[in-house]
Amino acid sequence: MEKKKKTRLGRVLSNKMDKTVVVEVETRRQHSRYKKVVRHKTKFKVHDGGNTCGIGDLVRIVETRPLSREKRWRVDEVLVKAETVAVKPEEIE
Repeated sequence: MEKKKKTRLGRVLSNKMDKTVVVEVETRRQHSRYKKVVRHKTKFKVHDGGNTCGIGDLVRIVETRPLSREKRWRVDEVLVKAETVAVKPEEIE
């Protein structure tokens, strides 16, 4: 019987490493005492074999075997690509 793997949705914060991206996953839970909805943010180091993810992309990540000391997740698919605007230094001034 195959075990179902955990999946999460998150935004890419950094893609400066080779074949690795940092993804921030936000969860909302109700506070146990005060009953207010509280946001929790967790960062995961995620394997991106093709270096396809860019900063700001919305991605689905899937749990996998340990790939390195900190990587236990891999990118399943890029759901929404972030729009990047190229600005030349002359246009800023």
